[in-house]
Amino acid sequence: MTTPTILLPALVAVPLLLSALLVVVRHRWLERLLMVGVPLATTTVAVWLVGATSHSNVLVTNVGGYPAVFAINLVADSVTALMMLIMSAVTAVASLMLTLTDEDRRRFVPALVLLLHTGVNGALMTADLFNLFVFIEVMLMPSYALIAVTGSWRRLGIGRMFLLVNIFTGTLLLIGVGFVYGVTGTVNLAALADAGSRDARGASALAMVLFTLSVKAGAFPVHGWLPRAYSGTSGAMMMLFSALHTKIALYAIYRIYAITFGKPGPVLTTVAVIAVSTMLVGAVASFGETRIRGILAYQMVSGIGHILLALVLFSERSLSAGLFYMSHHILTIAALLSAAAAIEFTYGSGRLTQLGGLMRREKALAACMAAGLLSLIGLPPTSGTWGKLSLVLASAEGPGRTPTIYIGAIVLASIASIMALQHLWREVFWGPLPSEYLPDDPKKGRGDPEPLTDDVRVPTRLKVIPVALTGVVIAVFFAAGSIMPFFGDAGKSLIDSYPYMAQVMP
Repeated sequence: MTTPTILLPALVAVPLLLSALLVVVRHRWLERLLMVGVPLATTTVAVWLVGATSHSNVLVTNVGGYPAVFAINLVADSVTALMMLIMSAVTAVASLMLTLTDEDRRRFVPALVLLLHTGVNGALMTADLFNLFVFIEVMLMPSYALIAVTGSWRRLGIGRMFLLVNIFTGTLLLIGVGFVYGVTGTVNLAALADAGSRDARGASALAMVLFTLSVKAGAFPVHGWLPRAYSGTSGAMMMLFSALHTKIALYAIYRIYAITFGKPGPVLTTVAVIAVSTMLVGAVASFGETRIRGILAYQMVSGIGHILLALVLFSERSLSAGLFYMSHHILTIAALLSAAAAIEFTYGSGRLTQLGGLMRREKALAACMAAGLLSLIGLPPTSGTWGKLSLVLASAEGPGRTPTIYIGAIVLASIASIMALQHLWREVFWGPLPSEYLPDDPKKGRGDPEPLTDDVRVPTRLKVIPVALTGVVIAVFFAAGSIMPFFGDAGKSLIDSYPYMAQVMP
């Protein structure tokens, strides 16, 4: 193995081994150092990978040195590198937020976060469907425990629901992978090139895999579990889950469809209905929520619809737009959730009815929240402007009446989001200040309500992350000309999968 390719298995092995180390060796500062430092190190490697995989370059290693058809292939191309960069960076930031809110003091949290990080890296790099299932399960195992130890008492019921949903979908995914193997004789993605276009049996088996991944992504009509589960955790943990779980499923859908179908097909008609419905339902359902993170969870659902719409259009421009939108959405939701987590930590609640007037007390967080909400809607000067605009331009190239339908859906979802997010802003940042708040007691958790005095403010340490992430969201708006070519490269690599396949199956 050459030096560049040996980094690929290291991205899985190192966090896995360090996760095991933290189970045996318990030292608070070591746990914090590794929980934040390992994702930061992965981010650094991902920056190098973005350069190394430009211009259709693909890095491949066969773990154990077995022949390609039998080996566990780990592959990095421009799509892998970009997603690893964004996800690892947000993992590091969410881990830092866990330390700032002192949630990492709970037993095994740092080890579980590193195990989750291991699964994410593996799922991004794996080149066969069975190992995709394995790495997704590696992601889920620590997630069950992370839900159980963070958030309010609601987490216990939420954890049960999260467990049942993912056990069910995991079983379906394994069955789907089995069907693919039974029909085609392989689960290697490169060997499955155009299998979905060659015969109906292969298409049906692959459609089952894609459907299961859409459930994991939280697409309509099986989206209801996502807002309930994610908002039942803590703000910092929701940052972690929102950046990883649904986005890995969407990444896998992009990758599998691009290789195994390789062109627009009948499956995309169904995906189009799902995408438009998810987009609209998520935006409209935000009205019914009474908590900040509940509203943001439904905005996540709406974002999933936008990302799937890019796949429906299936062109180099649309896939580039979809990957950019996915990255923008990860960053924007992370910025908003970090601000929500800071508010909840200080004032003891994220309920709209128990907050108010924070624009006068928390000017920095109000500015961060305003910028994040503008980004979700797609208004300047935020990354969401280019995310929405790139999707609209890609939709305009569609055949027949589809541009009218897709652009209309994007506009309607944006209008619904404006109205729902305006309600959030009015209740939380305008209006009268609440008379009471719930102080945090390190020994007992939330104490009894106490009068809200002038000295109650969000600590400076909790403002750093939302301010920094909001700065990135705004910086992306101004740096889009330099950033977009990388996403254009990634969209091209999905449309033209030959370099990927040639390296995996030489």
